[in-house]
Amino acid sequence: MTAPSPHSNSSSAQRFSVVVVGAGPAGLTIGSILRAAGVDCLVLETETREFIERRPRAGVIEEWAVRGLERRGLARSLLERAQTHTECEFRFAGERYRFEYTGLTGQHHFVYPQQFLVTDLVREYADVRGGEIRFGVRDVRLHEPESDRPSVSYVCRDSGERRYVQADFVAGCDGARGVTRASLPPERARLARYDYGVGWLALLAEAPPSSDCVVFGMHPRGFAGHMPRSAEVTRYYLQCPPGDNPENWSHDRVWTELRERLGAAGAPPLREGRLIERRVLDMHSYVVEPVVFGRLFLAGDAAHLTAPIAAKGLNLALHDAFLLGDGLAAHLTKGDDTGLSGYARACLARAWDYQEFSQWLSEVYHGTASGDPYRAGAALARLRRLFDSPVAAAEFAERYLGVRTGG
Repeated sequence: MTAPSPHSNSSSAQRFSVVVVGAGPAGLTIGSILRAAGVDCLVLETETREFIERRPRAGVIEEWAVRGLERRGLARSLLERAQTHTECEFRFAGERYRFEYTGLTGQHHFVYPQQFLVTDLVREYADVRGGEIRFGVRDVRLHEPESDRPSVSYVCRDSGERRYVQADFVAGCDGARGVTRASLPPERARLARYDYGVGWLALLAEAPPSSDCVVFGMHPRGFAGHMPRSAEVTRYYLQCPPGDNPENWSHDRVWTELRERLGAAGAPPLREGRLIERRVLDMHSYVVEPVVFGRLFLAGDAAHLTAPIAAKGLNLALHDAFLLGDGLAAHLTKGDDTGLSGYARACLARAWDYQEFSQWLSEVYHGTASGDPYRAGAALARLRRLFDSPVAAAEFAERYLGVRTGG
């Protein structure tokens, strides 16, 4: 919740044009855009720099998002190091089906682990563009976000003192459990949530990829996914009950299920290796409204969470960051309010578009294992239509790559 600031008018409080709460892809991109425009800003992050630069997260970035980073001078390392993917593979009913989406759209995916992108963005914001960032802060609080002088306070890691910072605007980029989303008045905030009723066991294997592309396995025992991350590391997913304990999944059980669910005629054997991460993700999504509350603007997972079913979360965070960073820069340097006034509409339009696609794709992934003959039959019909209908294939490719709403 927000609270009055006893130091909101104090001369001892520091002042920045923008305070960004959260040093993830959205917050760091916004900060870098602002610094490039000569705007002073402060980024607050509860974790250490070392932690956020090593934390494994998403890795699939749509081409429009990469081009947006490139236009803002934030993609040099990504373009040098990322893999490019032009097709994916569906495996169902014991067969393999390649889907060449670049031929249908002219665009492709970039595969670049999120921790690499965060490392690049921290370096660009703090080391190159001279942006101020404070790591390891505790107990962040927002004060009077509806006023003309909102402020943010936090407890300093080193001194243990509470410090206050005044701002013209606050960008809430601190994720699903952060303070900025929780600061919305409950009587005015609406949370639209959807639970998929399944879990995914997220795995990182110290093993080379077993295919040159992303592989989706639809099987009566559950969905399985194969996502190359580097020449030495592969991300896998296994559908499991929500709330399952990762300790229930031994090394042998994991690889037995992966071989079964990803098996298909002519498929090469999986290249197995040590599991370096095992965690269960309960598949759910939400959208928060409003995403603008006074001088507080929510972005990324603070505004909307998209289950990793369609690999849209990182892309949505970057979309928000481009809109909000550009809008704040235009307002603060030129007095142009066009971007800020249109932020909520544009942010939510894409969020809902990606939510709907994720829900559609969930039935494709999970219907076969639902135990419901109707859902299983409908899921197989959707899959076959992708390979029987050029129109259906083109529509799926556009939605999979975010082409229709790309910017």
